[in-house]
Amino acid sequence: MPFQEGHGEERHAGQDVALQEGQDVALQEGHGGELQDVALRAERGVGPLDGNGGELRKVLTSARRVVVKVGSSSLTSREGGIDDSRLIDLVDALATARKRGLEIVLVSSGAIAAGLAPLGLAKRPRDLARQQAAASVGQGLLIHRYTDAFARHQVRVGQVLLTIDDITRRGHYRNAYRTFAKLLELDVLPVVNENDTVATSEIRFGDNDRLAALVAHLVHADALVLLSDIDGVYDRDPRLPGAMRLSVVRSDADVQHVSATAGGALGSGGMTTKLEAARIATGAGIPAVVAHAQAVAGVLAGEPEGTFFAATGKRRPTRLLWLAHATEPKGQLVLDEGAVRAVTTRGTSLLPAGVIAVQGSFVAGEPVDLVDEAGSAIARGLVNYDAAEMPALLGRSTKALAAEFGDSYERELVHRDDLVLLRQY
Repeated sequence: MPFQEGHGEERHAGQDVALQEGQDVALQEGHGGELQDVALRAERGVGPLDGNGGELRKVLTSARRVVVKVGSSSLTSREGGIDDSRLIDLVDALATARKRGLEIVLVSSGAIAAGLAPLGLAKRPRDLARQQAAASVGQGLLIHRYTDAFARHQVRVGQVLLTIDDITRRGHYRNAYRTFAKLLELDVLPVVNENDTVATSEIRFGDNDRLAALVAHLVHADALVLLSDIDGVYDRDPRLPGAMRLSVVRSDADVQHVSATAGGALGSGGMTTKLEAARIATGAGIPAVVAHAQAVAGVLAGEPEGTFFAATGKRRPTRLLWLAHATEPKGQLVLDEGAVRAVTTRGTSLLPAGVIAVQGSFVAGEPVDLVDEAGSAIARGLVNYDAAEMPALLGRSTKALAAEFGDSYERELVHRDDLVLLRQY
């Protein structure tokens, strides 16, 4: 199935699935003891009164392309190496779904974990050099296992290793897009991982959960499935008595009460990153599921496994999604009240007249956060000037700047096409 390149509004056939059943639920406060608590929790998608989101989950049975992400803890043994039985179970389930005509892109962690045993390391190292060494050894072992396991089903796989630059620099991500398009056109199953071996900063893109959400948007997926060693998102610590799994999440309000935990010994992520990945995907119009790795077959069949996150937003241009979620701001522009209103409610570009302060060191073309006078980030954008140039521009009209410095200064600090709001207004 071919891609459609552009601003993300174009989608391949089968993606126009109605998701309006997942409207936000208004929870009413009140009294009534345990019965009241059960009713409220049912409204959140928890407990015996919940319908498991059957209608919402139909999007999975009608999906034509799905991104599946599996973490290290779901692929490795207690000793730290690849657990072949777990990997084969995952591959068998994905291959079966593929025979039904489903296109799958697999985002797989596990390279560092796979490299521990061959290097004689008892646990995941903390220093970058040893992490990269383990990733270098483990990535080859991991893709070899996938190649052999999928070959049993006559499925070819292709390895795609991505870095931050591949999905934040326009030229790079367009090339990544074309690679995915050609692999799927050739009936190859892409196996994606962060290129840990050449990372130049701390080895965490978002521990592949956030990467998977962005890849789902890049390949125009119908759904994102995040596999874990926990069977979904719980309303409280699942180890506590009375903890119940959320079957359906319809808005951020449904998970504001959830306390997420950090990653385990072999992985780098936990429920926090999965919630963030689900938020990225659903905010871009892609439903998501968090489920146990052993339940992947049921998830792809639309069964009530795991926690289903209904889509809450519309597709956005890929570039803006990545600007919001895959970039680190190099500085801040402090806006006055008028500029805040103009940017957030009227969708205008940011002009020098509305900026009262500049913080950080950056050059033209780099991402900066736009913050209000209280310091709260309201938007992120690509700035048109170096930080060193900014003090002379602040609070002045573009006409005055052009008259003093030349016509090239009659332009925005941040153009509205290079700006994305970080929260809804």
